[in-house]
Amino acid sequence: MLPKKGLYHFLLTKRFALLSGCCIFIFSCKFRQEVDMIIHHAKIYTVDEKFSVAEAMAVSDGKVIALGKNDDILKQYQSDIVKDAEGKSVFPGFNDAHVHFMGYGQSLQTVNLVGTQNWEEVLINCQEFAKSLQTSAWLTGGGWDQNDWAIKEYPNNSKLNELFPSRPVIITRIDGHAAIANNIALGLAGIKPGDKLTGGEIEMKNGILTGILIDNAADLVYSKMPQRTKELDKAALLLAQANCFAVGITSLHDCGLDFRTVELIEAMQKNEDLKMRMNIMYSDAKENFDYAFKRGKIKTDYLQVNSFKVYADGALGSRGASLLQSYSDRPNWSGFLLNSLDHFDSVANVIYQNGWQMCTHAIGDSGNRTILKVYAKYLKGKNNLRWRIEHAQVINVNDFHFFGDYSIIPSVQPTHATSDMYWVFDRLGPDRVSGAYAFQQLLQENGWIPLGTDFPVEDISPFKTFFASVVRKDAKGFPAAGYQMKNALSREETLRGMTLWPAKASFEEKKKGSLEKGKFADFIILDTDLMTCPTEAILKTKILATYSAGEQVYIK
Repeated sequence: MLPKKGLYHFLLTKRFALLSGCCIFIFSCKFRQEVDMIIHHAKIYTVDEKFSVAEAMAVSDGKVIALGKNDDILKQYQSDIVKDAEGKSVFPGFNDAHVHFMGYGQSLQTVNLVGTQNWEEVLINCQEFAKSLQTSAWLTGGGWDQNDWAIKEYPNNSKLNELFPSRPVIITRIDGHAAIANNIALGLAGIKPGDKLTGGEIEMKNGILTGILIDNAADLVYSKMPQRTKELDKAALLLAQANCFAVGITSLHDCGLDFRTVELIEAMQKNEDLKMRMNIMYSDAKENFDYAFKRGKIKTDYLQVNSFKVYADGALGSRGASLLQSYSDRPNWSGFLLNSLDHFDSVANVIYQNGWQMCTHAIGDSGNRTILKVYAKYLKGKNNLRWRIEHAQVINVNDFHFFGDYSIIPSVQPTHATSDMYWVFDRLGPDRVSGAYAFQQLLQENGWIPLGTDFPVEDISPFKTFFASVVRKDAKGFPAAGYQMKNALSREETLRGMTLWPAKASFEEKKKGSLEKGKFADFIILDTDLMTCPTEAILKTKILATYSAGEQVYIK
């Protein structure tokens, strides 16, 4: 038993220690920084330079404030919104480097022909959809692909003419580079047997129009369609946004819009109706050039417009891609360029002189070579202008060096490889096919490669992009060894290609694309860890929640 003096000293010391502890606790609570949100007990893939992984994250004013260990973040910050992620994986929001956002939204308002197994099924779907239309309204839509059918040939419009004798009909192939129209629509466009045009083909058999229109030929019909209302376009954009957030897309690159659509999107973002971050390319049209150079570049937190989208050629599926030699399955036919070399050169010149970014659709090896040489003329060597080739689908073995020598960015879509692999060998033959969908070889030229889906040409799902990039198989596991696996990307390369590298492709890597201090808090919570899960689990992955600027915009 302690003496009275010792007992007094002991109790005094204990009381002082207790009081000190309380003061420290109160002090620490008082001086913890208030933030809008804390996510903790997560596996946060930051996608920073070191590809580091954090446990917790603090968010305020729409941006990441700090990342680190659970205890550190919880001791330094406090919030009314504290979310325990229960060990789930967190990734930066997906940034799709090549889409047609407006076109996708509009497609949701028309007949959907994706996955149809034959022409008869296409016709049935069209008949059903026509029941919802006014008597005189055009029937439009798309998604059919003759390469998926038992008879892999273009149909003719005879049945369309029978079923719709007084309603104009035009329905587009899955790639958007071919369409079939009935005679009513052809007549409205003034198309007659024997008509020719640059950058397109009007198919005719035995002196009769079949209704098949390749590339620029389809525009003759589309130009006669009634203009869409602003209300319809607003609804389309909101539909597209909801579907994007549901699959974890928080940013995207819309490849080719007119300035009026840009103004509509800008207005909807200012009203906070649209919260999708968008990098938009103006389409190649004089009115867009005039508008763009007069107004200047647009740069806000949600909208950036500083580039133009140009088309070099068509697509392989419709044999419109421009090849150096004939198609292996169509002798004496090598596709075509959609415009003259003089046009490509003059467009490149005006874009270069005004300090904008040029982004060109190029599929075939001839289409790619043509544009790569035009780019080289103006870029002259290594640079930071980040001019892009969209798709870079078939590259001649002698042309890969252009990407590295002139810092040209290949913007590719992994699901194109797994969609086309069933028939692309027939189109290209054994020699050319080795330079097709060569993502790893393209990556080596500059050390980075942005990835996209090209929706609605392909499915909107980023998980299909991830799977196609890493595994290079279809959902059924074909082919067993993967398709041309030497050009597969690693999981880390793929994730960078779906987040940070698309941001870099639009000069936005300092504000988004990774979860780092000072960047936008655009992130997703998944039920699966894409970086460690078995490959068969990738396509089953679900989005649990999507956040844009720290605001929850989707929850499962």
